[in-house]
Amino acid sequence: MANVFLCHRKPDAARVARLAGELRNAGHDVWLDEWKIGIGDSIVAEIDKGLSGANYLVLCYSAAGPSDWTDREWHSTLHRQLSGHPVKILPARLSGGGPPAILADIKYADLVADWAKGVQDLLRAIR
Repeated sequence: MANVFLCHRKPDAARVARLAGELRNAGHDVWLDEWKIGIGDSIVAEIDKGLSGANYLVLCYSAAGPSDWTDREWHSTLHRQLSGHPVKILPARLSGGGPPAILADIKYADLVADWAKGVQDLLRAIR
């Protein structure tokens, strides 16, 4: 199955943990900061390992808006994708807001309108 990195803001942690569980239950290896970064670990090094091994980055955006951390995560993934690496960004709307302008033309999973359908849409995109 696929390696999936979940890019999100802390205010969305509960929804993202629910999404991570559903993706993991479907058989995917999910990188979620709360699961992968332990006490004493280098946060930057662990994020870098997660991003380097990801086949997919699920960019969870919401009414909380962007953050420096999430911007760095998806920017670096977009650079890898445009450089020919086999990684894909999958936007997912968690609670409102809109995608970054450069990703506005990419279809997103809408977890606000219908959680179950949004998860199924993500699972179909993750191969």
